Amino acid sequence: MGFFTVALIGFGLAMDCFAVAVTSGIAIKQLKINHALKIALFFGGFQALMPVIGWLAGVGLRDFISDIDHWIAFGLLSAIGLKMIYESRRLPTEKNDKNPLDFYVLSMLSLATSIDALAVGVSFAFLKIPLIASVILIGVITFILSYIGVFVGNRVGHFFENKIELVGGLLLIGIGLKILIEHLT
Repeated sequence: MGFFTVALIGFGLAMDCFAVAVTSGIAIKQLKINHALKIALFFGGFQALMPVIGWLAGVGLRDFISDIDHWIAFGLLSAIGLKMIYESRRLPTEKNDKNPLDFYVLSMLSLATSIDALAVGVSFAFLKIPLIASVILIGVITFILSYIGVFVGNRVGHFFENKIELVGGLLLIGIGLKILIEHLT
């Protein structure tokens, strides 16, 4: 798996963070640069950390399932993508009055949006993807998109939020198919 594919995975994973950053930007009335930096650092940091944890878990299993690793990667990426597509179609049912800059709230949002990255880390272990460069790339992409997302949300509002998650989900399913096709041919 090359740099471009890992970058696409990074973009796919970052779409959840971007959507939440847009929502956070909407909630912050007096937005400052340090607010956007704080949100972007949390999201980027968690998105970089979770694949490491998943990779560590996956390395122990890699030798046992090497014959079906491409199916597992396809399954994980497709499941994450389908979850993102499903979530993009749901309408918000309640108003969120929580402060997105609160440490606890931001930690929980970062954790929730990075669970998918944990599963990607497992597939990285199965596919023997170089870990350090991949997690740095994923973290940087997430940081940049989250930073931009806060400002987009502050200025534009809810217009893009659900569409972003839909695109991210489709992207991850496409990458899963690419991995499967490459290993089957």
